[in-house]
Amino acid sequence: MNIVVLQGSPNRNGSTALVAEEFSRGAREAGHTVERIDVAHEDVRPCAGCVACGYGARPCVQRDAMASILDKILGADMVVFATPLYYYDMTAQLKAVIDRFCSENSAITGKHLKAALLTVAWNADGWTFEALEAHYRTIVRYLDMEDRGMVLGAGCGTPSMMRATKYPLEAYSLGLSL
Repeated sequence: MNIVVLQGSPNRNGSTALVAEEFSRGAREAGHTVERIDVAHEDVRPCAGCVACGYGARPCVQRDAMASILDKILGADMVVFATPLYYYDMTAQLKAVIDRFCSENSAITGKHLKAALLTVAWNADGWTFEALEAHYRTIVRYLDMEDRGMVLGAGCGTPSMMRATKYPLEAYSLGLSL
C-alpha cells in the first residue's frame, strides 16, 4: 500500500510526530511505502468557499501546495490523519487541508481509501477525544473511506511524556497490522 500521513502539528518533532513515525515504521516493516507531509509547514490557504471547483468538477483556483498534496492523496491507498488535540479537535492547519479536499471530492470518494487517526493530547479525561473521534468518523463516512484504526494518546503533552506511554507501541502495531 501507498500511505500518506498528513501530520498536522506545527511542531515537527513533537508528540504527534513521534506517534506518526512509529506508525510509519510499522507500516514500512509490513512492506508499505509511507510519505509524511507536515501540512503545518506547507503553503496551504484555507478554502475560499468560491465553489469554482464545482466540488470536484474542476481544479481549485488557488495556486498553492494543495495541488501537490491532493496528487499524493489521489495516488495513495491510505490517508492517516495525525494531529495534536487543539481545543478538542484537529489543528487548524490539518483542517485547512481537509477543507480543500472539496476540489477533488468525487475522486477521493471514488478511491475508497483506507484511513486512520493518530492523535495526542495533554489531558487524559475520559471524554478528551470525543469531538475529534466524531469529526474523524464523519470525514471517513462522508469520503467513503475504510477506518483502519485510531491511536488516542491521552496524557502525551511532550515527547518525553509520550515515550513513557503505550501509545508509540500502539501506533507501531497499527502500522504493522496493515
